[in-house]
Amino acid sequence: MTTAVDTNVVVALWDKDPTLSLAAQTALEAAFHRGGLVVSAPVFAELMAAPCRTENFVSSFLEETGIAVDWDLGEGVWRSAGRAFQDYAERRRKHRNPGSRRILADFLIGAHAQTRGYRLLTLDERLYKAAFPTLTIETI
Repeated sequence: MTTAVDTNVVVALWDKDPTLSLAAQTALEAAFHRGGLVVSAPVFAELMAAPCRTENFVSSFLEETGIAVDWDLGEGVWRSAGRAFQDYAERRRKHRNPGSRRILADFLIGAHAQTRGYRLLTLDERLYKAAFPTLTIETI
C-alpha cells in the first residue's frame, strides 16, 4: 500500500533534533519499502514554507528520496476535504474551542490519502482520526 506523507513528517526529518529526525527517517524508509511514498500538492506547497527551503530544494529532495508528488487532486478529493472541513468547523463552533485552528490544507492532505486508498504517515493522528475515521493512519 502506498503511503501519503504529511508535511510534518518531512519537517521532522529535517529537524535538528536527532531523535525526531531519526524517527521520521525510520518511518519513511519502512513505508517506502511497503509500497512507496507520495505527497499531495498541498504538502509540496507547505514544504516550501520551511526555513531555507526553496522550490528547487523541495523538488530535488523529493526526487532524490523517491517521494512522488500527486499534483492533480481531482473533484473527489476537494469534495471530501470540504465535507471534513465543514464538520471540523461545526465541532469547533459547538464546543467553542478557542485552541489553534486547522487550515484547509490539512483536510486536503487527509482527503487525498483517503480518496486514493493510501495510508497516511503523520504526527497529527488526532486531527485525521476525527476528520477521516476510516483512513489508515500511521504515526512516528
